[in-house]
Amino acid sequence: MTTADAAREDTFPKLIARNARIRPTRTAFRHKDLGIWQSWDWAHVHDAVRGFAAGLHGLGLRRGDKIAIVGANRPRLYWSMAAAQWLGAIPIPVYADSVAEEMAYVLAHAEVVLAVVQDQEQVDKLLSVAEQVPTLGHILYDEPRGLRDYDHSRLHPLTELIAQGQARLKADADLAALIEAALENGKGEDLGIILYTSGTTGRPKGVMLTHDNVLAAARMGCDFDKLDESDEIIAYLPLAWVGDHIFSYAQAILAGLCVNCPESPDTIVEDRREIGTTYAFAPPRVFENMLTLTMVRMEDASALKRRMFKYFIDHASKVGETILNGGDVGGMDRLIYGLGDFLVYAPLRNRFGLSDIKV
Repeated sequence: MTTADAAREDTFPKLIARNARIRPTRTAFRHKDLGIWQSWDWAHVHDAVRGFAAGLHGLGLRRGDKIAIVGANRPRLYWSMAAAQWLGAIPIPVYADSVAEEMAYVLAHAEVVLAVVQDQEQVDKLLSVAEQVPTLGHILYDEPRGLRDYDHSRLHPLTELIAQGQARLKADADLAALIEAALENGKGEDLGIILYTSGTTGRPKGVMLTHDNVLAAARMGCDFDKLDESDEIIAYLPLAWVGDHIFSYAQAILAGLCVNCPESPDTIVEDRREIGTTYAFAPPRVFENMLTLTMVRMEDASALKRRMFKYFIDHASKVGETILNGGDVGGMDRLIYGLGDFLVYAPLRNRFGLSDIKV
């Protein structure tokens, strides 16, 4: 088999299994919860996804079924995509800020049979529209807070399902063989995910992507930016957006880099500073917000600091891009830029958690 042929056999669960073999102790995911970072290495992620797949199989999920994923960036929600793909099912991330009726349309249109959600808010939304989605059976949740007194005939905590799946795999050799066969049967040409548009100009539309489709884009990005297992990214964009799926899921699994999930949208900057991410992606509005915040705060600075800031920012606008791209710049301009880096640029990068940034 050629390298190209082998690549066409790749699926994301297979790549996770590969990472568990070649870089088992490298950190794969981190999540900040109650101010504390929790970490999982690739060996743990593979074991959890395998147990997750066994648990989903026990709930009746089969090849070709659709599974919805709703919530913020959380490791177990990313793992739920891989667990579904392990069985040949198709994950469908849904925008977490969608109202219940918008979710109902997507779930009914895709004929979703199972949903994985973050917390009570998402559970309540799905239960309120359950009659509009007759195919929806079980709902799995990551955060149990507030759900203790709910009817659990169709509600299941993710952690328990994964643990039960892992236990069943150890006790039942036939199930273990079935789960391994499901992994091996996966092909790059299989439908890997359906990503729906946001629906701002009409009804959401589902875009069907195979493993090969997503991996082709991920490989080009990894090769161009020279990403590897030493890189760190913070995952904060919507799970249902194709950008997050490429950067925080596909490239992370392909390159073996670490995905960091912030505690909340309000702590992203501080969480990025703590981790020291090397790889950052954002739509224009995020950079615009950084610029606005910086300029507003500089208005409250002393006159000396405002003059220094303006002088060095103007100088960076003139020669900074050329210097960063390795172009030819005069010695005096380089000296001034170096001084500006010490006094202004480096402190600004540190403030936004970009000191270690590579891409």
